[in-house]
Amino acid sequence: MPKFIVTNQTATKPIPVNEPVLSEESKRNVIDALETGWISSAGKYVSEFEAGFAEFLGVKYAVTVSNGTTALHLAILSLGIGKGDEVIVPAFTMAATWLAVIHASAKPVFVDCEPDTYNIDPSLIESKITKKTKAIIPVHIYGHPAEMDSILKIAKKYKLFVIEDAAEAHGAEYKGKKCGSLGDVNCFSFYANKIITTGEGGMVVTNDEHLAKEARKLKDLYHSDQKRFIHEKIGYNYRLTNMQAALGCGELKHIGQYVAKKQHLAKLYSELLKDITGIRLPITRPLVKNVFWMYSILIDERKLFLTRDDLKVKLKERNIDTRDFFYSPTDQPILKPYLSAGDRFPVTDFVSRRGLYLPSGLAITDQQIKAVAKNIEEIAGKTSAEAKLYHKTFAPPKPVENSVKK
Repeated sequence: MPKFIVTNQTATKPIPVNEPVLSEESKRNVIDALETGWISSAGKYVSEFEAGFAEFLGVKYAVTVSNGTTALHLAILSLGIGKGDEVIVPAFTMAATWLAVIHASAKPVFVDCEPDTYNIDPSLIESKITKKTKAIIPVHIYGHPAEMDSILKIAKKYKLFVIEDAAEAHGAEYKGKKCGSLGDVNCFSFYANKIITTGEGGMVVTNDEHLAKEARKLKDLYHSDQKRFIHEKIGYNYRLTNMQAALGCGELKHIGQYVAKKQHLAKLYSELLKDITGIRLPITRPLVKNVFWMYSILIDERKLFLTRDDLKVKLKERNIDTRDFFYSPTDQPILKPYLSAGDRFPVTDFVSRRGLYLPSGLAITDQQIKAVAKNIEEIAGKTSAEAKLYHKTFAPPKPVENSVKK
């Protein structure tokens, strides 16, 4: 990987928000898959990846699929959820979570997030449960585990399924148990920016033999057990290739090392940014293992004297890439039919307009992290000085009104 030189606090080459690391073993596996000719969805690496990932999580069954969104889709379908049903999802999450519910012809029902972890707020879930509710999908946002005890207790009380979306939480733990092993059926993504990657790819995991079998049939066009090319239900082509699984087998062996790197970069960022007024750093609650998929910060524009968007632009001018937080359901045009007139998500609205995540890929170096932090410190110092000179003040971003008519 090229070294990044900092001159006048500006990186001479771009610092990407997430650059993956691929092990030599992974590369050898892919070459082996190519040379043996097993390049499609059949081949030894598919079953090896499934077995290895199941063992890593401590679950009985793992089913490879084409990506994290299809994993969620199949998890929902395998539980028999469909038209007329409702599924509780976080208001603060990547679109794939609620899109998978819509793909299954069910209705996503949104619950606001916690202000510190950004995970679904369990205290607000029960008020959204109706006779149509069939499941809850907690998402372990940015690698911090959701409050699973409370969620599982509610699910048991109302006889609901729990589908963990652990796309961002490879290796994360809640009270000593791996995230992605606690729900009825759970999902992972192996997109290029995830802790372990297959380029594109995903996994459905469960301890239920029936659910695993159903997911496996659904992902492969739902062929009849008795006669191939006879189809008993609507199925999908959601298969993972042997080449992708070969990559996954190699990466899985390094997951401990990768998680340690994520935790190291988070610790370094926190040490370097802790004294900058107006930037709130990520937290880790007791009894959980936070894997810091992305290092996220929250901007207080009244103390930093610039908005999230201002900081993003200024960092981009210095060749430093960042990403906005996920957007609120009220910002999504496609979700208007699924929102009620009274739906409000104040915490999600607040953090989505102020949140930014910094370069956090596995390929990032300590030197690059120091460059990012130094640039933020320099920008913050300059804007603070200008604000004091011109007595500048900042009003918070205006809340977005729910456009659903009463």
